[in-house]
Amino acid sequence: MSMKGQAPLRVVAIGGGTGLSALLEGLKRYARSGDPAQTAVDITAVVTVTDDGGSSGRLRRELDVLPPGDIRNCMVALSEDSALLARLFQYRFSAGRGLKGHSFGNLFLTAMTQVMGEFPDAVRASSEVLNIGGHIFPSTDANVSLEAVLADGTRVAGETRISRSRKKILAIRLLPHKARPLAATLRAIAAADVITLGPGSLFTSVIPNLLVEGIPDAIRRSAAVKACFINLMWQPGETTDFRASDHIRAMERHAGGKLLDYAVINTRPIPASIQKRYARESALPVENDLAALFKMGLKVMSADLAQLTGVVRHDPVATAAVVVKLALEGRRRRQARVRRQRTRSPR
Repeated sequence: MSMKGQAPLRVVAIGGGTGLSALLEGLKRYARSGDPAQTAVDITAVVTVTDDGGSSGRLRRELDVLPPGDIRNCMVALSEDSALLARLFQYRFSAGRGLKGHSFGNLFLTAMTQVMGEFPDAVRASSEVLNIGGHIFPSTDANVSLEAVLADGTRVAGETRISRSRKKILAIRLLPHKARPLAATLRAIAAADVITLGPGSLFTSVIPNLLVEGIPDAIRRSAAVKACFINLMWQPGETTDFRASDHIRAMERHAGGKLLDYAVINTRPIPASIQKRYARESALPVENDLAALFKMGLKVMSADLAQLTGVVRHDPVATAAVVVKLALEGRRRRQARVRRQRTRSPR
């Protein structure tokens, strides 16, 4: 998969939480490789900013800043020395009036926001200071929160309360409803070779990005391959009983129509002992209902993506390898589009 002499593949990864961080951790080695024979990747992460719990929620309420937690995790994942930065940025003060419970990384980003004036500028400056191997954009610079409509008609406000609910979610929306993306995000989407959604919490990490005005349409217009990484396990309450196709339907329903080309599924069996432990928390493996995915017009890419160490997570290295493969397809698609446009252009 050599890209010697060519521009790096452009990856736009959309999501939040630990799922996005794991993907970025795997992609980082393509961004920083000094091997000219290895595929080079330019990474852009588009991150949800609806968190209202813990340290992020406190800073948001007290200082009126966007929640820094998911951005912080992406910075750690993309940093050159992620082990050291993780220790520093994930460090939580265990004592101190006003400090207890805060992570250093959240305080760092909040302080940088006060210095720079705007949260996106703070993220950009912080990325430069920390030598981050990619670009990180909040999905919007508006101070938004989430509201969910549950199966019984109840409305629940706030990401934390939504995550704690154990009732089926019918729909989710941003408050206020109108939030605009950064111009840089739209440019990255337009230029991408592959756009990924997930893995991660469907309703609180992935879909909120699709509720930002302009992002779904920008994804549709892009020549990139658009792929969803299907979660490995149910998330109790959010996605109980969800099959792979249900994840796609929820995304495209909230995005206002067809959005994706690929569903990426895991083929590594999850041992019965791990399944039994998860079942006690009302979580089972997501069923890969291939017939339904094909009927929706999707292509399916499968790989052994599960990392089975204590908790079931997407393996960063295996997941990143799939992204690069899809990006290569997207680059060929983009080049074919350019050739067609040149053919049609009057001489």
